[in-house]
Amino acid sequence: MPRYLIVAVILALVGVAVVVKAAYTMTAEKNWWLEVQRNQTNVADSIKKPNRGNVLSCDGQLLAGSIPEYEIFIDFRAGLQRLEDGTFYEDTVWVHKRDTLWMEKLDSLCDGLHEIFPQKSAEEFRAHLMEGYNKKSRYWRVWRGKIDYATYSQVKQLPFFNLPRHKGGFCGEEYPARRHPFGSLAERTIGSRDTARYGVELACDSVLAGTYGIAHTQKVRNKRVSIVTRPPIDGADVVTTLDVGMQDLCEKALLDELKTRDALMGVAILMEVQTGDVKAIVNMEKSADGEYRERLNNALGYRCEPGSVFKTASILVALDDGVVDTSYTINTGNGLMRMHGANMKDHNYSRGGYGTINVARAMEVSSNIGVSFVIDHFYGSNPTKYVEGLHRVGIGEDLKIPLNEYRAPNIRYPDTKTSNRSLYWSKTTLPWMSIGYETQIAPINTLAFYNAIANDGKLVQPRFVKQIVKEGQVVEDKPVVVLNEQIARPEAVKTMQTILTHVVSQGLGKRAGSRSFAVAGKTGTAQVSDAEYNYHSGKRCHWLSFCGYFPADAPRYSCIVCVKTTNGPASGGLVSGTVFHNIAEGVMAKDVRMVASNARDEHSVFVPDVKNGDEQAAGYVLSQLGIKDVKTESVSVSDGIMPDVTGMGARDAVYMLEKMGLKVHITGRGDVKGQSIPAGTQLHDGMACRLELGVRS
Repeated sequence: MPRYLIVAVILALVGVAVVVKAAYTMTAEKNWWLEVQRNQTNVADSIKKPNRGNVLSCDGQLLAGSIPEYEIFIDFRAGLQRLEDGTFYEDTVWVHKRDTLWMEKLDSLCDGLHEIFPQKSAEEFRAHLMEGYNKKSRYWRVWRGKIDYATYSQVKQLPFFNLPRHKGGFCGEEYPARRHPFGSLAERTIGSRDTARYGVELACDSVLAGTYGIAHTQKVRNKRVSIVTRPPIDGADVVTTLDVGMQDLCEKALLDELKTRDALMGVAILMEVQTGDVKAIVNMEKSADGEYRERLNNALGYRCEPGSVFKTASILVALDDGVVDTSYTINTGNGLMRMHGANMKDHNYSRGGYGTINVARAMEVSSNIGVSFVIDHFYGSNPTKYVEGLHRVGIGEDLKIPLNEYRAPNIRYPDTKTSNRSLYWSKTTLPWMSIGYETQIAPINTLAFYNAIANDGKLVQPRFVKQIVKEGQVVEDKPVVVLNEQIARPEAVKTMQTILTHVVSQGLGKRAGSRSFAVAGKTGTAQVSDAEYNYHSGKRCHWLSFCGYFPADAPRYSCIVCVKTTNGPASGGLVSGTVFHNIAEGVMAKDVRMVASNARDEHSVFVPDVKNGDEQAAGYVLSQLGIKDVKTESVSVSDGIMPDVTGMGARDAVYMLEKMGLKVHITGRGDVKGQSIPAGTQLHDGMACRLELGVRS
C-alpha cells in the first residue's frame, strides 16, 4: 500500500504541474508562443494563376494562345543561407569555390551569351556581369527583355549557369505571354496581346481567364513547401466564327486597293447570311510611316454618313408602306432639282441628268433626286413615320454586339430637342437623310441590314463567338440571335432583292459582279466630314462603299467594303466594288470541286508512263489505278555485270547501283538518259558511275 500511495502522489503532482504549466503558457507566455508559431509555420497565402484559354478560328486553328516567356537573373550571393533571425550564414568553402569557378568560366559564358544574343558583344556582357558581381547583387538582370522557352533553355546550358540555383544563382522568372500565330490577321477583333483591352479577348475575358487558386507556404522540417489549398481552374477556349483563309483573302484584296489608291482607311466584313457568322473582318488605317495597320475596329465603331448604300433602306420603307412600287416614275429633269431652298444633284447633272425614270431605275443609277423626291413627297408631312420605318427595317437597329468598340447607329427623330445647331431638324433634313446624309452608321449595321434582305427579311445579330470549349468538350454553343423575324413585307423584300440584282447586272455596281454567279448589292459614295477634312476646309474626303451579297439567287455570304480616300475617282462602284468582286470570286472559288473527267479530251493520255524497274511493284500500282494490260520491262541484274539502267527513275537506278557496290553521281533532272559505264561491263570495287538525267520527249 505505501508503494501505491507514493505512485498516486507522484501522478497527482505531475498532473498538477501539467495544469499549472498549461495555464502559465496560456497566460504569461501566450504572446511569446504565438510569435514562435508564426515563425515556424510562416503561412503566407499566394495566388496561383490559371492558364488563359485559347482563341480559335471556326475550323480550330489557333488565333491567340498563351506561351511562357522568361526574364533571366543571377544571384551573386548564392551560397548564403538565411537563419531564423533573418541574418545570413556564409558557407565560406562553397563561396570560395564558386568565385573561383566564376572567374574560370566567365569568358566562355560571355561568348555563349553573345552567340545567343548577338546584339550584344561578349565584352559588353563581361562588363555588365562583372558590375553585378562587384556589387554582390542578389537580383542582377542578365538580359533586358523577355525571352522564349527555347532561348531560356539555351542560356541554362551555358557554363556556370548550369549549376543548381542555390549554388550558381542563375534563375528565370516565368511570365505568360499572348501570341497570335497569324500575326496581325484580324488582330483588332481577336484582341490585344498584353491585356484584355478590346476584341474577343475582352468580351470573353471571364471565360478565357479561368479561376485563380490559393496556395500557402509553410515551413516543414526547416524547409519551406508550397501547399495548394485551392487549385486554379484553367480558362476555357473560345471558338470564333472567323475563317483564317477568308480573313487572309479579304485582307489582301482590301490592301491591294488601299495601296493603289493611297487611301486613308479601309474596312471589309464578310458574313454568313443564314447565321450572321462573321467570317472575316478587316480594319486598315494608314500610319504615319505609310504602312497600313489595324489600329481601331472601324468596322464596328466608325460611324459616318453612309452615302448611297442607305438609299436601299429608304426605298424599302416606301415599298413596305405601300406608297410606291417599282413602276412609280420621277421626273429628275436635267439632274438638278431645287428642294426646300437647296440644290439636290445627281452625279451626272453636268451631262444632262436622267430625265423621267421609275423607282427601280433610280436605284440602279443611284439617282439622288429620284430617291429623295419619293421620301420627301410621301413623308414630308410626317417625317417621324419615315424614321420609324428605318428602325423597323433594321438599318437603325442597335445590334447589341458584345465587342466594346461597337457603336450603335445614330438616326435622330424630327422632335429631337437639342441646342446643337448641327442636329436641328430642318426641311432639308428629310431629303438629304434619304440618300445617306444626316445620319451616322457603322459598316457592320449597314451589312446586317443587307444581310437581312438576302435572308428573306430575317435580321440576325452578327455573331463573333460560336462555341466555348473546355478540354476538347463543347461547354456552350452560342445560338444564332434573331433580332427581327421580318423587317418588311415579304413582297417588299422580294422586290428589293430584284432591284439590288439589277443594280449589279445593269446599273452602277457592275464592277462588283461576276461571270460565274449572280451578285446583288448597292454602291455608295459620300463626302465625309471630320477634324481635318470638313465641308468648310476645302479638303475633300470621300467614303466609298459597296454592300451586297452572293450568289444572288441563293445567298450564302453578305459583304461590305468601305474605303476612305482623298485621291482618285469618288466612285463606290469602281473602288469598293472591285474589292467586293475579288472577295466574292475568291470565296466562291474555295468551294469549287474539280472533277478530273472534265479535263479529258480526245488528246488525253490515260495510261501513265511506266519506268523500268521493279515489275511487281509497278504492276501493283497500276492495278490500284484500275489500269490493266500494261507491260513493263524489268531490268536484268547479274552479279559483277553493269546493268542497263536507261529509262529508269533516278531513285531506283541509284538504289540498284549502290547496292551493287558502285559510287553513283547524277547530273540533270528526270529519268536516266545515259550512263558512264556501258551495260555489260565487268565491275570491280571502287568503280564510280555517272548517270545523266533528262526529261523524256
